[in-house]
Amino acid sequence: MPRAGWVKPETDQRLSDHISIGVLTRVFPPELVDRVVAEAGRTEQRHRLLPARVVVYYVLGLSLFSHCSYEEVMRNLVEGLSWADGWASAWNVPTKAALFKARARLGSEPIEALYRQSARVLATKKTKGAWYRGSRLMSVDGTCLDVADTEANDRAFGRPGSKRPDGTGPFPQIRVVGLAECGTHAIVDAVIGRYNESEQRLAPDLFGSLGPGMLLLADRGFWSYALWTAAQASGADLLWRTKSNQILPVEQRLADGSFRSTIYPTPTDRRHRSSGVPVRVVEYELGRGEEENASNETTYRLITTMLDPRKAPADELAGLYPERWEFETTLDELKTHQRNPRVVLRSKQPDGVRQETFGYLCVHYAIRWLMHAVALNARADPDRLSFTRTLRVARRTTASHPGFSP
Repeated sequence: MPRAGWVKPETDQRLSDHISIGVLTRVFPPELVDRVVAEAGRTEQRHRLLPARVVVYYVLGLSLFSHCSYEEVMRNLVEGLSWADGWASAWNVPTKAALFKARARLGSEPIEALYRQSARVLATKKTKGAWYRGSRLMSVDGTCLDVADTEANDRAFGRPGSKRPDGTGPFPQIRVVGLAECGTHAIVDAVIGRYNESEQRLAPDLFGSLGPGMLLLADRGFWSYALWTAAQASGADLLWRTKSNQILPVEQRLADGSFRSTIYPTPTDRRHRSSGVPVRVVEYELGRGEEENASNETTYRLITTMLDPRKAPADELAGLYPERWEFETTLDELKTHQRNPRVVLRSKQPDGVRQETFGYLCVHYAIRWLMHAVALNARADPDRLSFTRTLRVARRTTASHPGFSP
């Protein structure tokens, strides 16, 4: 049972709300689903009521209808499929136990592979708000998700501390760090870790998705010499906020007010001027009410790999950094609107938690893919479209987009 103050998923979902088979199969076509299932070794050796392909789409359905029971999600999924072959009259909704077993047989590997093989940057040159002087704007950030309060999840993921008598939080948590395209809010890569694994520890696993032609934004929580050089090695440009007490000597003051400096891995390297990496520093003051958080700090210090002020003037970079906060909006879409606030992830086993999390990432990507397609067609900025309304449209899509027979 959920703890006091937390919401248990309701079961009274109206049958007029149907899963968006059209959206999901456009982004995750059956042939791709079959391939990732086969690559993970989950192809059935005998005919089952719930073949692996159906279970994959069912996991995605759980993420689209997070407020529904297991059986109701399957009803919504089936009602969006084709009734043309007459199978529906002889096919009954599986029991909750059968659905549990089907998810366990599938495991997390096919869902993770489906996400990793599908999630790509979306913005084209015509996408508004996605570029800075020809560079694709990207951002990295992280969050934590509450998972079911079981011994298995506690051992696998850990939990935060609290002021409760036992000194622990009410639920175990996973940490998710993602890489997103700022202009489209598409999360193109993500890594899952234990609660006690820091964002800095997990972030390097994302840098393989960076490359030349990208500009990565990050807040001061990600700053370290090791992380900076690892991200820079990808070929992407960087624009990160750093702490105000970071030692950055002024080596050359530039016409736009920025200055060139050098970062070093250790104080010893700084004294001997060894292993230094050149950077450019932009400092600026925030006006009242513009602070990023509750702190009173109003001086921002940014460092960048873009050393030429003619190609990236200081005032433009100062105005560009708030684009990083687009990731905050992305996380709100994922945690509040898609998952519903205060709803704990369903899965009671660690592998199910991973499966469910990548299912949420897949569905969020599919919805953002749809929003980007609509924005391009309307020649609009994707930020001008409502994620919540698009999510509702996806849930209402019916058999006008027929799928396949279980």
